[in-house]
Amino acid sequence: MAFESLTDKLQNVFKNLRGKGRLSEEDVKTALKEVKLALLEADVNFKVVKQFVKSVEERAIGADVLNGLNPGQTVIKIVNEEMVDLMGSDTTEIALQPGKAVTVIMMCGLQGAGKTTTTAKIAGKLKLKGKKPLLVACDVYRPAAIKQLQINGEKQQVDVFSMGENHKPVNIAKAAIEHAEKNGHNVVILDTAGRLHIDEEMMAELQEIKANVTVHQTLLVVDAMTGQDAVNVAKDFDEKIGIDGVILSKMDGDSRGGAALSVKAVTGKPILYIGMGEKLSDLEQFYPDRMASRILGMGDVLTLIEKAQQNIDIDEQKEKEMAARMKKGKFDFEDYLESMKQMRNMGGLSSLLGMLPGMGRQMGDLESVVDEKQLSHMEAIVLSMTPEERRNPKVLNPARKFRIARGSGVDIAVVNRFIKQFEQSQKMMKQIPGMVGGKKGRGMFGGLGGMKFPF
Repeated sequence: MAFESLTDKLQNVFKNLRGKGRLSEEDVKTALKEVKLALLEADVNFKVVKQFVKSVEERAIGADVLNGLNPGQTVIKIVNEEMVDLMGSDTTEIALQPGKAVTVIMMCGLQGAGKTTTTAKIAGKLKLKGKKPLLVACDVYRPAAIKQLQINGEKQQVDVFSMGENHKPVNIAKAAIEHAEKNGHNVVILDTAGRLHIDEEMMAELQEIKANVTVHQTLLVVDAMTGQDAVNVAKDFDEKIGIDGVILSKMDGDSRGGAALSVKAVTGKPILYIGMGEKLSDLEQFYPDRMASRILGMGDVLTLIEKAQQNIDIDEQKEKEMAARMKKGKFDFEDYLESMKQMRNMGGLSSLLGMLPGMGRQMGDLESVVDEKQLSHMEAIVLSMTPEERRNPKVLNPARKFRIARGSGVDIAVVNRFIKQFEQSQKMMKQIPGMVGGKKGRGMFGGLGGMKFPF
């Protein structure tokens, strides 16, 4: 996961600062040297790091900080504020034309950055906001690019406009806008062709489109895993065709995170979204303050709550019934399956725990404890039960357990251990009713849209 190494290093620096009752100027400078090294190792642009550390140092080395009641915490607060400022301070939305006017968005980027998938993700986001987007297949070079866009458009239930591979992209764009105006589409998203590297032919094609079509937003998709190369690509695209914003794809991969911290400072262009997975729903609005909190190991509860609200289909009556059963310790394996479904919709347990404050540094340990494969085995055990067994676990005698073990492909000991843990969870829920509280004090997990974790 992006920033994991950076977060660990910064947390160690902050731990040393918090451990001191008073801070000297030398303490601050020593800590900032470590911060500087951590940022450089995360592939943040050198000039950006230099200016960042200078800004923090100027604010941190002052009488009001060093002589304050909690100087270590104050320095951390300054680091957080400067990091937010570095990434753009304000959240930036895609600028859409007012009223019924058609907004034309041109997507661009290098081949392999995930541009076509991101284009469909953007269409899905806009559709949720009440817009009627039209995806336009302008990549006439890459094999199966048009088909990929059509498949993704169908998944998003968004119309796709294509004229095949024998037309110039600029002519396709013109025809698509006419089609949109006639058919009530208010957003046209052009999926242009990419190259393995920046070349004159690609830039000339994009410039031709912009010269012949009114493009309201030019969005660049860059691969976060390429680090500083992503920043350089953004700078080149902005200088040659002009861009309005950047979308970082593959932020869920093993990227060091330098691109997210460098793009705005180097190009002056905001990051609009970050891609957090391969699913078409895995696109998050970029919030500089929330990203800074994640990087500094402070969690991101707001994004977690939003994920719950967007991905969990809550039936009010069903939720009340489930909460009542859990209070009495009577929730069953059907409830367990429902909670597994909700958790998977939100990206898995490890992803959710990583957004909770204080969990960042523990993720290495948590991943060994919370094994996603083990959760899959547990789900297989439940799916191997009959509906009666799921609703009434008390009927699970040895013969039934052996059948379930064979059906789920695990040892009988695993089944016995899982059922025992489940029974213990029932007792714990009964003893701590506040964990599934009502509307006013929604309990430990109630504030996350009624989500119940499967443990």
